[in-house]
Amino acid sequence: MPLGLYISVPFCRTKCSYCNFASDVFSRAIFARYVDRVCADIEDTPSMATAMAASADHVLDSIYLGGGTPTVLDGVQLERLFGAIRQNFDIQEGSEITVECAPGTLTSAVLETLLRCGVNRVSLGVQSFVDKEAAAVGRQHKRATVLDDIARLREAGMTNINVDLIAGLPYQTAESWDFSLAETLATGAPHVSVYMLEVDDDSRLGRELIAGGTRYHAHFVPNEDAIADFYLAACERLNAAGVHQYEISNFARERFQSRHNLKYWTRQPYLGFGVDAHSMLKTGAAIDGVDAVRFSTPESLEDYIAAKPLNQTPVTRREALEETFFLGLRLTRWVNLNEVVEEFSDAAIEPLLEAVCEFEGAGLMEKSGDVIRLTARGRLLSNEVFEKFITTAEQV
Repeated sequence: MPLGLYISVPFCRTKCSYCNFASDVFSRAIFARYVDRVCADIEDTPSMATAMAASADHVLDSIYLGGGTPTVLDGVQLERLFGAIRQNFDIQEGSEITVECAPGTLTSAVLETLLRCGVNRVSLGVQSFVDKEAAAVGRQHKRATVLDDIARLREAGMTNINVDLIAGLPYQTAESWDFSLAETLATGAPHVSVYMLEVDDDSRLGRELIAGGTRYHAHFVPNEDAIADFYLAACERLNAAGVHQYEISNFARERFQSRHNLKYWTRQPYLGFGVDAHSMLKTGAAIDGVDAVRFSTPESLEDYIAAKPLNQTPVTRREALEETFFLGLRLTRWVNLNEVVEEFSDAAIEPLLEAVCEFEGAGLMEKSGDVIRLTARGRLLSNEVFEKFITTAEQV
């Protein structure tokens, strides 16, 4: 089965207050060393797969550069990364090749480099089309910047564009959220990702919200009910416009669903390179009850450059069953219970059916024959649903 390949570029011009990713502002002097290390890891793929007791196909059908902001790298560095990929993997014709871009970093030189490297999809971290909201969380672009970037992408023949939005930014109101949705649709972008603001101690804004403070405009963050309303409004508005929801946070026009991200949700194999990059490879014959292996690189740039060991987690058959449910249910399409039984057996799935009935009764899930999926309300409360499936499976 063709692999997906992800490269993490943890460098940013500024660190946004809501960001809980392993990215930060670093001196450009480290960029070349980082690219060297990533290229070396790509070349070492066969021995890495062997060390994980797994197999890695040499054929790719999706490549994704995320971050951070990959477009802070210069043209030579970007071409080195893509050159290493092409030298060590076979890229299928028609593959999806995505690069994340912060609006305002897509210079003419960067755009020309992306096109030379075969990039055919760009994901823009817009977050809001309201300048005040974007500035409040440290974004350096304005609405006009985004519109200019999209126009230049289209002029260059790049039509597969994603726009990221966040529901719950400081100063956001129902009216301003509606404006961002309207502007997003007006761009004609065929893919939209809508995330609800995450409140945790891995971001500066999250820590301030937990502490009840006022830094980073935390006291102007909408309450949970308002954020849920914004999310539901986005679902309704985008679906009505033909940008259909296919996953909890993702919406697309026909044939524009993210091929790379679908690999994550359908448990297809993928490899990740760079800081805090995650991989999943199948072990083949479920040796000793292990279905697959997940592994990740160090979370800090220093540890990654120092070649600290990978973090390895075997995935047992029971855990693979859990993943089949809580990853598959992220998608709006149905999870086919017959197919799950075929892979895991009646006995394995039976304890989970009680949870299905419970959520169906609570209006969080709908069941038709032998297929199930989350309702709109279920997607809002998806973490609670997924936790139940893991708890139930652990009791088997």
